[in-house]
Amino acid sequence: MPPIISIRSLSKTYANGFKALDDVTFDIEEGEILALLGPNGAGKTTLISIICGMTNPSVGSVTVAGHDVVTEFRKTRGEIGLVPQELTTDMFETVFNTVSFSRGLNGKKANPALIDQILRDLSLFDKRNNALRELSGGMKRRVLIAKALSHEPRILFLDEPTAGVDVALRKDMWQLVERLRKTGVTIILTTHYIEEAQEIADRIGVIDKGRLLLVENKDALMRKLGKKQLAINLLEPIASVPDSLSAWDLVLNEAGDQLVYSYELDKNDGHVGRLLQALEAAGLHFDDLSTRQTSLEDIFVSLIGAKA
Repeated sequence: MPPIISIRSLSKTYANGFKALDDVTFDIEEGEILALLGPNGAGKTTLISIICGMTNPSVGSVTVAGHDVVTEFRKTRGEIGLVPQELTTDMFETVFNTVSFSRGLNGKKANPALIDQILRDLSLFDKRNNALRELSGGMKRRVLIAKALSHEPRILFLDEPTAGVDVALRKDMWQLVERLRKTGVTIILTTHYIEEAQEIADRIGVIDKGRLLLVENKDALMRKLGKKQLAINLLEPIASVPDSLSAWDLVLNEAGDQLVYSYELDKNDGHVGRLLQALEAAGLHFDDLSTRQTSLEDIFVSLIGAKA
């Protein structure tokens, strides 16, 4: 099956000379959830704007469902729903009318039953006749999602969808995302809540200073770059790691009473047992062990730091 979105040698340089994207190439598969991570100013929003047809690339191409986003704008835009960070709509219009109008803007015939169902899914049905100015910030964010879904897109972009919203809305939103994925909708999200990306995404993309550092299956990425740390609390502090333990690459804390051993997640079983035997042989005794696994956030920070 061909990718739903194909990006080739994409670059964007603005009139002031700022290069927001630099030779970006990758594909997005139909039905997947892709989390796009990167610091502020990394190029995430520019990339989304080009795919959605709101900004033209300087170099390169993007196709959506086989159509070019520049020369076949109307076809590609109809396939995409976009949930922006900010609410830009008439505060005096009702929720129902706002969502229905968005469907019409995308060339779809009126479908009140569908709009009602979308509002129910987003817990907005009882607010359908309320003006937007009467809603809370979280409810307004739900309206943005309803607008993006109103024309039944095959692709949904979520640009920082949970920024500044309460925990309940974040939970509801990810449940909705999972339901949409089951219907075949492709979802691309940017988020500062990296733990959310780790929980929900199939693949992770990391972008920094306009360059794509990687796009990889989340589980494969965790296996490749993830590590575990074993903290060993010593009964008696030591001044330095004995030479007999040099092969284990142990790190001693400042107090001299804890050793930390880092190892790859896929390292063969038994190595920890051998390390503990080596500690005993070196005359080091311990009273506690604890482990910590590298998170996606740790990987993200290390990638960005390595390219700084």
